[in-house]
Amino acid sequence: MTTDFPETINQVEQLDELLSRPTPQVVQALQQTTGDIILLGIAGKMGPTLARMILRGDEAAGIKRRVFGVSRFSDETSRQPLEAMGIETIQGDLLDSDFISSLPEVPHVIYMAGMKFGATGNESLTWAMNTYLPSLVCNKYQNSRITAFSTGNIYGLVPATSQGSVETDKPNPVGEYAMSCLGRERMFEHFSRTLNIPMNIIRLNYATECRYGVLVDLALQVYHEQTIDLSMGYVNVIWQGDANAMTLCSMPDAASPPAYLNVSGPQILKVREICEQFGKRFNKQPQFTGSAAEDALLNNGQFGHERYGAPRVDINQIFDWTADWIQNERPLLGKPTHFESRSGKF
Repeated sequence: MTTDFPETINQVEQLDELLSRPTPQVVQALQQTTGDIILLGIAGKMGPTLARMILRGDEAAGIKRRVFGVSRFSDETSRQPLEAMGIETIQGDLLDSDFISSLPEVPHVIYMAGMKFGATGNESLTWAMNTYLPSLVCNKYQNSRITAFSTGNIYGLVPATSQGSVETDKPNPVGEYAMSCLGRERMFEHFSRTLNIPMNIIRLNYATECRYGVLVDLALQVYHEQTIDLSMGYVNVIWQGDANAMTLCSMPDAASPPAYLNVSGPQILKVREICEQFGKRFNKQPQFTGSAAEDALLNNGQFGHERYGAPRVDINQIFDWTADWIQNERPLLGKPTHFESRSGKF
């Protein structure tokens, strides 16, 4: 881990600076990625800091380009900070084919759109967002390079004694959300092959920062002395800044058929031990129910670490930052990950 990180993160502005700090590898990748970039679904949890990392990396590399950000922007306050940093925002419904057709032509697309939470009971919209929308995007951007976010959920549960799923493992999705995400990948793969579109597909599990993520979910349960279900007893996490960096580093490696990349932390963590770590920091005794199943949703990120650099922020640093953030009642996104779901329902 580098030594220029602060002991604590005291405000949102400082947090966003850390999450968007480019690595030398990011700067190098952006130098190889010439031309304008559009981020589809920019207003989600990762989009703003990923976009800011592009801008900061471009500045370090001496690159001038336009960066567009597309979203419904149902909350106008999410749009203003993007405009202030230099992102050209475009508001609209990505499921509207006329709107898709109106988007600017660019050589590079980062696809972050999708639906997870609320999928149960709204399955048709989930499939439309996760499986139909990629076909619209591919037909629009036939002459571009596409980096598309997916999820490690497509692998399904694997033994906790394994090292986690690797990029060459066969998918085994559980539940309609994960199945629709595999559908998303298959649509991208189809158009990559038939239209010769270079692509990266990013299988992420799980990005975390001080306002949301698996660690925040568990830390809050410990802090508020709630009983923690251990059924999903193991998990991977990666600091969101490192996930941003690894994604951007992969862009020059886009290929047809697609290149696949697991973005995840270096360890398989035990949920019990995560909670005990937060218990020490909060001076509270975690309360548990159930026992860890023999399998879990686990991603092996070793290939990406070797190719693009190991994560900069180690797990103990993330524990410290998260605990301090929660103890000081700093802002949270209020969006639980529901990582504990073993049924695939979200």
